[in-house]
Amino acid sequence: MDKVLDFSGMAVIVTGGGKGVGRGITECFLEAGADVLICGRTEPESLPECNGRKALFTACDVRDYEQIESCVAFAFEQFGRVDVLVNNAGGAPYAEAATASPRFSESIIRLNLIAPLNFSQVVNRVMQQQESGGCIINIASVSTIRPSPGTAAYGAAKAGLVNLGTSLAVEWAPKVRVNALVVGLTETEQAHLHYGDKDGIAAVGATIPLGRMAVPADVGHACLFLASTLASYVSGTDFAVHGGGEKPAFMNAANASS
Repeated sequence: MDKVLDFSGMAVIVTGGGKGVGRGITECFLEAGADVLICGRTEPESLPECNGRKALFTACDVRDYEQIESCVAFAFEQFGRVDVLVNNAGGAPYAEAATASPRFSESIIRLNLIAPLNFSQVVNRVMQQQESGGCIINIASVSTIRPSPGTAAYGAAKAGLVNLGTSLAVEWAPKVRVNALVVGLTETEQAHLHYGDKDGIAAVGATIPLGRMAVPADVGHACLFLASTLASYVSGTDFAVHGGGEKPAFMNAANASS
């Protein structure tokens, strides 16, 4: 099993890999022996590292196609190959759909759907030329499978991202596998901005069947599986990493009335 999850000699790109979930993904691939390039608009204060191995960084706004091309070219220049792309960069601030401007909504869809499509397209050109092909993992959200009030455009974009993967998996097979991770609530360094203090985070975790929110490494480990030979026949699907989802509201309502 350890040999199967040994990524020594393999090259990985993680967009938005310097913080939060992306940093956890990067650290997992580093621990597994991969060479990792992370990208973002600004360089993090400290680069992810594990066992004395450190990720490389290049500046890239994933919404800019020319910058994507430069990023992938830099990865190929450094590593001579690109085996895995993790489209992790994304997100959205709270905005009510009734008052959000068209420009705002378009920017959210551009970041969370169009950017991963463009990045995948550029990376696919490299992977198709490699004997071993490659693997693309799109980081989606539970917002794809439930209402997303306050982030409606984000939820719609992430749902589109999951569907996008099913199409790319068909078009780019057999050389390139494409899958999505449907990620649930995750405790990162910015969790307090969304869920409050430790008590708030614990209360939110209690609503999840497994009793806690995810941590970035949970997502990273799922990425390792999808990128490994263990998942060599897995393509065009979405893989839930959400601790069992959310307990149905009727359960608490029924208990409260009894």
